[in-house]
Amino acid sequence: MKPSIESQGTDNKPDLYRNIYQDVSIAQLIENTLAHKDGVELPHPNMKSKIRLDGSPSYGLEALGLKNLGQVYRNLTVPKLIEHAIARAEGILADNGALCVKTGKYTGRSPNDKFIVDEATSHDEVHWSKTNVAISEDNFDLLYRRIQSYVQGRDLYLFDGFVGADPDYRVGVRIITERPSQSLFAHQLFIRPTPEELDDHQADFTVIAVPGLQGDPDIDDGINSEAFIVIHFGKKLVIIGGSKYAGEIKKSVFSLMNYFMTKRDVLPMHCSANMDEQGNTALFFGLSGTGKTTLSADPTRRLIGDDEHGWSPKGIFNFEGGCYAKTIRLSYENEPQIWEAIRFGSMMENVVLTRDSRHPDYDDGSLTENTRVGYPIHYIPNAAIPSVGSHPNTVIFLSADAFGVLPPIAKLTNRQAMYYFMSGYTSKLAGTERGIVEPQATFSACFGKPFLPLSATVYAEMLGERLRKYNDHASVYLINTGWSGGPYGVGQRISIKHTRAMVTAALNGDLNAVSFHPHPIFKILVPETVPGVPSEVLNPRQTWSDPDAYDRQARELARLFVENFKRFTSARPEIVEAGPSID
Repeated sequence: MKPSIESQGTDNKPDLYRNIYQDVSIAQLIENTLAHKDGVELPHPNMKSKIRLDGSPSYGLEALGLKNLGQVYRNLTVPKLIEHAIARAEGILADNGALCVKTGKYTGRSPNDKFIVDEATSHDEVHWSKTNVAISEDNFDLLYRRIQSYVQGRDLYLFDGFVGADPDYRVGVRIITERPSQSLFAHQLFIRPTPEELDDHQADFTVIAVPGLQGDPDIDDGINSEAFIVIHFGKKLVIIGGSKYAGEIKKSVFSLMNYFMTKRDVLPMHCSANMDEQGNTALFFGLSGTGKTTLSADPTRRLIGDDEHGWSPKGIFNFEGGCYAKTIRLSYENEPQIWEAIRFGSMMENVVLTRDSRHPDYDDGSLTENTRVGYPIHYIPNAAIPSVGSHPNTVIFLSADAFGVLPPIAKLTNRQAMYYFMSGYTSKLAGTERGIVEPQATFSACFGKPFLPLSATVYAEMLGERLRKYNDHASVYLINTGWSGGPYGVGQRISIKHTRAMVTAALNGDLNAVSFHPHPIFKILVPETVPGVPSEVLNPRQTWSDPDAYDRQARELARLFVENFKRFTSARPEIVEAGPSID
C-alpha cells in the first residue's frame, strides 16, 4: 500500500509545529480555516441573497421558472466549490486532498425511482418496460412546481459545459444543483468549457438536482418514495429530488444521450475505451462493477474514457470529461492510475476515512460496496486529449458471472457478438443499486438496459452495422471477470492479474496464432493458451471440484440465456442460433 500524503515528510517539520499540530491533520487545518470563513467569500446558507438588489445575474434561470432565488454561482473554480462544500458541511477533506461526502440513504442508483414522462414527442419511440416506467405530464408538472417553490430563497450552483468530445456531435448541458459538492462532481465529470465557450454557452440538456426536496408518494402521484428521477425528452429536462447520490446526475445525462444520439447516426454505448500508441482502439462493454474503469486504465495505453461513448461514422468519442471509478478494495498495486487520480479536486462518495489521519480505508464497505470517486480525465497521466479515437480494432464484453461457469476469455464470431450484446449477461454487484447485497444474475440488454430508452434491438442493429461496415477484421471477446471454481459463495473471483493478462493478449494480437475450441454448451471459442495465465484457469470445468456439478450449472445458465432471448422476437434466425445449446 502506498503511504498517505499526510505521513510523508512528517519528521522534517520543525519541533514547534510538531508540538502544535501533532494531532491535527492538514485536511483538518484547512477545514478549521474555512469554518472561520477566513478568505472565503461565502454567505450563510440560509441568508437571503441580494441577487435582485445588487443586479448580479441569474443566468437565465427565470426561463425555467426558477425565481426569487438566493445567490446563483456559475462555474465556480474547483477550490471555491470545495470551500463552499466544506463550509456547508457537505463533506470533509481526506489526507490525499480529495473531498469526501456521504450520500445518506441512497448510496447507489435507485432504479425503482426513475421515470420517463409519457409525452407526445417520444411516446411512440420509448420502449416502455420495467426500466422505462411512464409518468404523466400532469404529475411531472406537479413535481416541477414543487421544485420551483423549493428553490425560492436558496442558493444554486450552475455548471454549464458540454457532453461529447467530438465537436461535430457536442451537446450543451446545464447542471443546476443546490449542493456545491454535486456541482464539483458535474465540473469534473462533464466537459469543461473555455472562458470563450462559456460566454456563448447554450444548454441543449438541463438537469435540476435538489436532494433536499423529498417526494411524497401520498401527494406526488406516480412516484414510489422520497426519491425521484424524472426525464422529459420533449423538454430535454431531468429533475432529481430526494437523493444525494451524484451518479443519478451522470446517468440521467447518459439517458438523454441514448435517446438523442441515435437520431444523429451515433451509437451510444455503455463502455470504456482506450487505444495504443499507433491509434488502435478498444472498447470495453459492461455494467458497473464488471471492470470497465479498472481495465481501461492501462498505463501502456491511452485512456479515451471509462464509461460512456458514442460510435459515429467518424469513430469513437467520449461523452464525458471525467471518470467515475469504484474504490472498494482499491489498491495502489493493482490500480495505480486510479489511486494516483484521487487527489485534490476529486470527489469521493461514501469512502470511510480513519478518524484521526483522514486516510481512506478502501476496504471498508460498511456504508456501501458502491464507494466511488469522480475525477477529471486529465488526472490519468496517459489520457487521450481530446478523447476521440478511430473505429475499434478490439471489442470486449465484460461479464461478472456469478454462476462461475463462463470461461474467463472466449472469442466470438460476429453473430455471437450480436447475441451476447443483446443478451448483456452479467451479475449485478453489491452496492451498485439499492437493495443489492450480493451478486445477482441478470440480463441487461446491450450492457446498459437501465439507461436505454429505446428498444435494445435499435442499439444492437446499430452495433451490427458498424461491425460489418467498419471492422471486418475486428476481434470480439467475452471476458468473465466474475467467479471460477464454483458459484458465488463457493468459488473465487477471477484474479485481476489473470484478467489483465488476458485483456493484454487480446489487445496485442497474441491470440491470433492460438488454437481455440468451442465450448460444448455456449459454443463460444475458448483459447488453448494465453500468455501469463495457467492453462487450467482457461477451462472453467477443470476449476470445479465436481465436473458434473459444473455441467448442471452450465446447462442452467444456458437455459436462462435461451429464455431471456425469446423476448427478442424480431431477432434474425442466425443470431438466435448463435446462442448456447440446451440439448
